[in-house]
Amino acid sequence: MFRLTDQQQAEFHNDGFVVVDGLIDDDTIHRLRDAFERIFSGRFETGVRPDEVNWQVGESDPAKTRQICNGWKADLTIAGTSLRADIGEACAVLGDWPGARLQVDNSLWKPPGAGSIGMHQDCTYLPWLNPREMISCWIALDDTTADGGTMQLVRGSHRWKPSEELGEFHGPADHQALMRTAAVREGVDDPEIVPVVVKKGGGSFHHGWTWHGSAPNESRLHRRALVVHCISSDACFVPENIAVGTGPIYGRYRYQDSNRMDESFFPVLWSGNGERTRWLDAYA
Repeated sequence: MFRLTDQQQAEFHNDGFVVVDGLIDDDTIHRLRDAFERIFSGRFETGVRPDEVNWQVGESDPAKTRQICNGWKADLTIAGTSLRADIGEACAVLGDWPGARLQVDNSLWKPPGAGSIGMHQDCTYLPWLNPREMISCWIALDDTTADGGTMQLVRGSHRWKPSEELGEFHGPADHQALMRTAAVREGVDDPEIVPVVVKKGGGSFHHGWTWHGSAPNESRLHRRALVVHCISSDACFVPENIAVGTGPIYGRYRYQDSNRMDESFFPVLWSGNGERTRWLDAYA
């Protein structure tokens, strides 16, 4: 079980992120790597296709970072990590929420030579959500290096004015361009960019308004990561904004007569009153 220390919580609130060790063990890492091989080859163990399949073997540009969203619905090994109660608890504590609900997970694979991910703020993609808040847990499946396309976080940028500009996500020529424009608006001449350099199994938690992205992988090593994006257990849909950001994808799970978020699609990982979506442990 992972538990944030008081010092780590303080770092998160000050910087907009915190780098941690020991999120998953070696056995889990090996099983997740095998799961990545399956889903990026189109083999979905449960028979359910993930919500966003942005890369497949033999079909997609090998120069692009491989990405699949909500792999937990397709592969039970991925579900075993994405649905963990302790990750949900850490996100709820950092967000000051009564509980944490899984909004989406990301399986990311950046082979040697693969391109960048444009810097962005996660919450820019969430105008269809109330409260418009997210805490994310990024878990490295490989040792990371500064030149290996690891995630980069901009210290203190969670306090900048929120941006509504989505920009180019996959393979922009300058992956920092949108962030630097935002920095100028904030009067920040030299934003501090921090690469997440950790041993496999480590990672980070970051705030939904923290600017982040990644450079091309200029190393000879693969860079794989699983990201668990959590929202408040009290979150609900904002129907008039469904057409914006990722709303057209995840808005399909909204009831016509209600704005509530159903636990079949957005399960509650942890809550302060001890409640957790009842089917999670049996499923994962």
